[in-house]
Amino acid sequence: MALADAHMIYLTRHAEKAATGTDPALTPEGQVRAQNIAAALKKAGIKKIYSTSYTRTQQTAQPLASYLQLTTQTYDLTQLAAFAQQLRALPDNVLVVGYSDTTPELIRQLGGDPGADIAETEFDRLYQVAIGQDGDVTTILLTSLPSPVTPPCANVTLNQSNVTAAAGTWVYYTIDVPECAKLPRRRN
Repeated sequence: MALADAHMIYLTRHAEKAATGTDPALTPEGQVRAQNIAAALKKAGIKKIYSTSYTRTQQTAQPLASYLQLTTQTYDLTQLAAFAQQLRALPDNVLVVGYSDTTPELIRQLGGDPGADIAETEFDRLYQVAIGQDGDVTTILLTSLPSPVTPPCANVTLNQSNVTAAAGTWVYYTIDVPECAKLPRRRN
């Protein structure tokens, strides 16, 4: 199959999500990954973007949708076979954002090979499923850039005024020191 004559379906799992809640949002790392996905796909000729109705998938799709000035359309994750037929019939390149279990299944429904299962802690897979004019399917596994978010290291200070204590007693304070903090160099 000549990939130049194929239409591409890009599929990814949502980016890193918060650990709690029934419909969690993306973490700061997930937001960076969503931006990285948008940067990687902004020149891929994508004309449609699909996501489920959940916050984490919508937020993963949003940066590319904003850049391309597209509206993210929702799909029913319980109807993957019908959705796969719809995607195969489209002439356009698309992005589909799903989950660790639905993304591989949708790739299979498209006739592709998702490879090994996606671990719950794995967020970097970005699949390119190329569907040729003759119906041939080629699956290429890409990866989205890592999403390191390194907060700036803040100075650690303790400013307490009007501290009183009875004679012979102690007053204790707890200071949370970020991992990035370094001890000052001692001069000999």
